[in-house]
Formats: sequence, structure tokens, C-alpha cells
Amino acid sequence: MKRKFMILALCQVCAGFIAAQEHRFDPPWNTPPQSNVMFTVPGVDNVPDLYGDINDPQLVVFFAGNQFMCIDELLAAFKKSYPRYTRIFAETLPPGVLAKQIEGGSLTMGNLRITLKPDVYTAGKTRIDAMARLFADTAAYAYNKLAIMVQEGNPKGIRGLKDLGKKDVLVAMPNPEFEGIGKRIEAAYVKAGGEQLKSRIMDAKVKDSTTLLTQIHHRQTPMWVLYGKTDAGPVWYSEAYYQAMIGHPVELVSIPDDENIRATYMAGQLKAAPHPQAAKDFMRFLKSASAKAIYKKYGFTTP
Repeated sequence: MKRKFMILALCQVCAGFIAAQEHRFDPPWNTPPQSNVMFTVPGVDNVPDLYGDINDPQLVVFFAGNQFMCIDELLAAFKKSYPRYTRIFAETLPPGVLAKQIEGGSLTMGNLRITLKPDVYTAGKTRIDAMARLFADTAAYAYNKLAIMVQEGNPKGIRGLKDLGKKDVLVAMPNPEFEGIGKRIEAAYVKAGGEQLKSRIMDAKVKDSTTLLTQIHHRQTPMWVLYGKTDAGPVWYSEAYYQAMIGHPVELVSIPDDENIRATYMAGQLKAAPHPQAAKDFMRFLKSASAKAIYKKYGFTTP
């Protein structure tokens, strides 16, 4: 009987260890706000792309998702510069999803339906220009470029974009349908290896499941690489830089300038902003020295 009890106890310990291992790299990777009840359950309830106060916010910002690593310090610095704002809500979903949310007026995630309207929306220049009619003011505030995220030790020996076309390399690729980075990566493929490389990665490899398309690349690409589901993924430089910064077992493979692209991030103050003064203050803050220092810390460059 004692032996059975010991075996059962050992099995429970092993099961707990395996469960912990399964979620050891799960988001959120930011520091969550403090509450009397902290109830984040890895793999079940973690909601990594919604931030702050959803109840009666004084400012609502929709950020292009790849800026999630900046949010904690950015909002803290804004509150320090403008202490009258204590309740802020932010989202860091793909910009195409956020654009649809603005257009449709709501977003449902799990059982949560959000009907808050943004005061400020940030995205790449192309998307902001296409939505210009919605904005009272726009401004460029940060720049980025591409890199390749690979597993620690780079076991597949990936040296550049052309290597992502190899049959034995599993690629995490942002879906160009709604991930702004997707079309930029496709342009980089053409620069690196012509239409043939783009077609190989985006058509042939998608069909044989050696290219997997993400729905939310700034979360899925690092998790797929970290858990061994894929070997590599083209990402914004800041994302690979951040994963290495927080000690996750990934490496950054640089892409030469002649094959790379440069992204310009712009913020737009909505004409229909529910909190117009807060929107103006946040637009001004994004161009401040303190905001620029935060973006630079996480691998972005600034004007």
C-alpha cells in the first residue's frame, strides 16, 4: 500500500512538472496590474493583449500588436507626465483586427465583448494613410525592421531569408490577410530571392504545412519557436530582441539592409475620440524624449 502511495505521489509530481513545462513560455510576458485577486491561469485564462482598466477608462489606445513589450513602461511614463489620467485601457492586437474593431464597433474575445472606442490607434504608415479620413491628427513616432527568430543554438543553421524556403525548415509566417507585417515580409522575400522564393514559402510550403500562418504573430511566432512547433519565423527586429532580452531560448538572425524593409509606425487621433483631450495629450507624449527612450530600449528606432 505504501509503495502504491509513493508511486501515485510521484506520478502527481511528474504530471505537475510536465504541465508546468508545457506552459513555461506562455504569455503574458508583461507585468500584470495588481489586484486583490490575481487569477491568471497559463493556457486557459491569460488574456495577454488587453491591458489596464476596462471600466470607465479616461484614455483608450489601440496599439499595433508588436509593441506589447513597451506597454508597461509607456503607460507608466504617460501617467507620470499626465497624472490626471489614472484609468487607461489598451489593446495590442494585429492592426488589421483593430481596424475591423474600429469599423464594426466591437470585438469579442472568448466570452468578453468589448465596445470601447479608441482615442488613439497606432499602426504602420500604409494602414494609417488608408484610414486617414478617421483621424484628426497623425504622427510618426517609431521605426522598425525585420529579423528572423530561431531556436537557441540555431539548429537548422538559418543564415537568411532564403533558408526559410528549404523543405526541412518549419516556418511561422504572419498571415498577410490581417497582419501588417505579412506583406512587408513578402516584399523582403522578393528582395532576397525573387518571386520564386516568395511563392515557395507562401504557396508550396503553406500547402505542405511547412509554413504555418499565424493569427497573432507577436504571440504565436515566439511560442511556436520556443515550443519547437516551428524552426524559425520572420518577425520585427524588436520582437526577437525582446524574447532574447527576457531570457527565452531564442536567437536573432539579422537580415541585411538590401533585403530588409523599414516600417514607420504612426499614431492617429480619432476624430470620434471619446476623450479628445486625453488623445491629444497621448499624441504629444508619443513624441516626447521619455517615450522615445522606451521604444529604443526595446529595439525600435525613433524620429
